[in-house]
Amino acid sequence: MRVFSLESVIDEFEELTNDAGQHQRETLRKILEQNGEAEYLQKLGLRGRTDPESFKACVPLVTHSDLDPYIQRIANGDTSPVLTGKPIRSFSLSSGTSQGKPKLLPFTDELVQSTMQIYRTSFAFRNREYPIGNGKALQFIYSSKQVKTKGGVIATTATTNVYRTEQFKCTMKDIQSQCCSPDEVIFGSDFQQSLYCHLLCGLIYSDEVQFVFSTFAHSIVHAFRKFEDVWEELCEDIRSGVLSSRITVPSMRAAVSKLLRPSPNLADSIYNKCMRLSNWYGVIQELWPNAKYVYGIMTGSMEPYLKKLRHYAGSLPLMSADYGSSEGWIGANVNPSLPPESVTFAVLPNIGYFEFIPLEKPAGQETENSAATIHYTEGEPVGLTEVEVGKEYEIVFTNFAGLYRYRLGDVLRVAGFHNSTPELQFVCRRSLVLSINIDKNTEKDLQLAVEEAAKLLAVEKLEIVDFTSHVDTSMEPGHYVIFWELSSDATEDALHSCCNCLDLSFVDAGYVSSRKVGAIGPLELRIVRKGTFHKIMDHYLELGAALNQFKTPRFVGQSNIKVLQILNRNVIDCHFSTAYGN
Repeated sequence: MRVFSLESVIDEFEELTNDAGQHQRETLRKILEQNGEAEYLQKLGLRGRTDPESFKACVPLVTHSDLDPYIQRIANGDTSPVLTGKPIRSFSLSSGTSQGKPKLLPFTDELVQSTMQIYRTSFAFRNREYPIGNGKALQFIYSSKQVKTKGGVIATTATTNVYRTEQFKCTMKDIQSQCCSPDEVIFGSDFQQSLYCHLLCGLIYSDEVQFVFSTFAHSIVHAFRKFEDVWEELCEDIRSGVLSSRITVPSMRAAVSKLLRPSPNLADSIYNKCMRLSNWYGVIQELWPNAKYVYGIMTGSMEPYLKKLRHYAGSLPLMSADYGSSEGWIGANVNPSLPPESVTFAVLPNIGYFEFIPLEKPAGQETENSAATIHYTEGEPVGLTEVEVGKEYEIVFTNFAGLYRYRLGDVLRVAGFHNSTPELQFVCRRSLVLSINIDKNTEKDLQLAVEEAAKLLAVEKLEIVDFTSHVDTSMEPGHYVIFWELSSDATEDALHSCCNCLDLSFVDAGYVSSRKVGAIGPLELRIVRKGTFHKIMDHYLELGAALNQFKTPRFVGQSNIKVLQILNRNVIDCHFSTAYGN
């Protein structure tokens, strides 16, 4: 029988963080010993050395593009120790890179173990402040399909890799987080049908639900927007004990039908509660009265959804989940009472080796808030215990899965320390320009999309004088806005075609899937008067920028009020995409 102790998990965390520096050295030693035979490390001349000084002297800082040739060899069937000592048996797929192609990232058993450690650690601290009873979790989680590379290696999302492990199921039992929905819903082939069934299963077990979860806050908001449309149908399913005809995936239909039985009293209770709600305020706490909190990633591009999520949650606390990426985990939320806007993540010093590149804002950009567009001055990387409170850094990651001194591209601020390990606040993605929920598009993605659409203008002998972008979340769902200044007037048909082309040219998997299900609205193309971008340049020059250093901002954030005003005051035409039919 498995024995799980919250106190022992917290004690282990305290021990790890009491001497984070020593655990970092030990973790690096284990990584380099385990992968010492890897071709990549052999070429760099480490010759068996495992100390941090030799490692930093021999191994360069890299991005994914530097490692991609090695990863492609593994994907094509090379079973020799290319990046790791052990064979790579599966990959995680990230969202698209600058060319819109998902990154392949090695996935290993150590990543599963670190995931479980993160889950247990954050749960132990959550449960100390918000104790939950034995029950279930209303989890809006979804698997993605598995594909195989040319060499026969399985590739899927990092979460799917985790969900398919026995360790995941065991850990969910340990931390009292078993999903209301059967596996056939989680691994269903149709997202909309899975969402409907998650809602239905959550209602069936409404008295047992202890908390509500999804990986991203946006997914919870999206789920309850859907609930607003289908709640009466859900009530009818529960009343009759017969699953809606909208569920057509055989395995899903069979699994959920087993849970259904005619429950008119429950259906009436749900119906009456919904009828009493005012604009769906507090629907979560009303329908799931024993829920203690709402949990998911709520930082970065998820922050715009907090207002709506709080509306649905009522007085239930919102709690931000842990900090990680497709590459691996970094830190746990051990201060669960902090609101999502100020959440911090304590780095676990034994799940990877971490370095931090100091970032300084150059002269003239000290007041710029959009860190994604700042050209930082970089210092020499420092170790985990050498960072300073209040300063910003880009994190560098070394793990057991063959990523060595890998630049994640995240900008972080050190908020403080838990014992000797830093507590980090997420600031932004350095290169990220456009993001609403799970979509991630860079300046390069924007440039490629504009270039593709510009081909349609060439027929009319028109040119794009300049362009920028914005994310409009003033209405739900949010959508991309592209601003163009043209050399001359274009026909309405041409502009509408350009708008559709722009929408289809963002091929990031997160964007495409979100557009298909209506989680991101139609792209909007706004045409501005001639001279608009000159006015923007004048604005920056007035703030003290040097002309020879001026670059048109390719993304204008909501906080950049003056530039947004210049753009919006000069809009002379706009078009919405019909490329996805919504």
